[in-house]
Amino acid sequence: MLLEGLKVVEMSTWVAGPSCAAVLADWGAEVVKVESPDGDVTRAFFVNPADGQSPIYANENRGKKGVVLDTRKPEGRAALKALLKDADIFVTNTRPGSLKKVGLDYDSLKGDFPKLIYAAVTGYGLTGPYANEGAFDITAFWARSGVARAMIPTDQEPFASRPGFGDHMTAITTVAAILAALHERHATGKGRLVETSLIRAGAYAISWDLALQLRYGEVVTAQPRHDRPAAISGFFRTKDDRHFVIVPKNSECFTNVMIAIDRPEAIADPRFAFPILDMDITREVRAMCDEGFGNLTLDQVGERLDSLDVAWAPMGTLKELAESDRAEQAGCFVTVDDGFGGTFRLPAGPVRFPEGAPVVQKAAPLLGQHTREVLEAAGLTEAEIAALL
Repeated sequence: MLLEGLKVVEMSTWVAGPSCAAVLADWGAEVVKVESPDGDVTRAFFVNPADGQSPIYANENRGKKGVVLDTRKPEGRAALKALLKDADIFVTNTRPGSLKKVGLDYDSLKGDFPKLIYAAVTGYGLTGPYANEGAFDITAFWARSGVARAMIPTDQEPFASRPGFGDHMTAITTVAAILAALHERHATGKGRLVETSLIRAGAYAISWDLALQLRYGEVVTAQPRHDRPAAISGFFRTKDDRHFVIVPKNSECFTNVMIAIDRPEAIADPRFAFPILDMDITREVRAMCDEGFGNLTLDQVGERLDSLDVAWAPMGTLKELAESDRAEQAGCFVTVDDGFGGTFRLPAGPVRFPEGAPVVQKAAPLLGQHTREVLEAAGLTEAEIAALL
């Protein structure tokens, strides 16, 4: 079913690499996570005092087997290569220079493992002068890519994206690349190198704006609210101090919004005929919307806009999302084991398979939990395992 029977070795830390392998595990692959003796750094984030476990680590590493290897030492590297002998996929976000130094880069491994799909998750790619620069999604995906500047209005102080925001897009991009390489391997019998980068994922995420920049040499992105040309588009505030957003889908939306805010006389006013090109008139309409919606509660706004088939949504909180039946029906959550006899909820992966898929419930591994089991299966002798441990 799905990826059952597929074997993945993951040697990565933080988010993008582990998240890619977690999705593969969700879909049924057997994933072995290789950590240094210090462990993945996310183990220390927001630890639950009841069990010493991090929900951050659990989210990115559920369903995997955990192995500790010190790949700085020859014995650790030999053990890793033993794991790769029957692996289909190797996922890593270790810097390219560090991998090459210890002989774990793609060129060093491809001769011994010709069927292996080697997935390299990077900040800025595998070639060129920037390949070994350290990167996080906030630096490469958010800031350097132009995503932040395109999304933050010029009258606001810049702010960072939420942690893992760009990492998760890069992760699912890496999953797609791996599956494409797997499809090719069915025909050729050969593995290959696939590479993703945080900056390239960021450029793709903002590619609507980037396409305009590339074609015309300029693009208008996030503007101060006062200067935005679409009067009924964007966020508004209600009487009960809630924000919601409207996205017009056709010319009839103006009529429906005017009905919603009890300003039907505006529909026949020739000054408001579509499209409104005069910014002063645009600001006048926006002020009408601000006043009208400011007299209504969020529930009243929702009832009116729903009845008029206007595309809108409240600016929800994470608490509301976690308690939302809408999110539950869409499959946004999974319940996993905590490794101590209990369970807790985590965000689900972005894809659902209604006709059947592996159950996502296995806990993330304790540090080195499966080292002996996995190394025995890889054919290491008791003496070799004892030396590693």
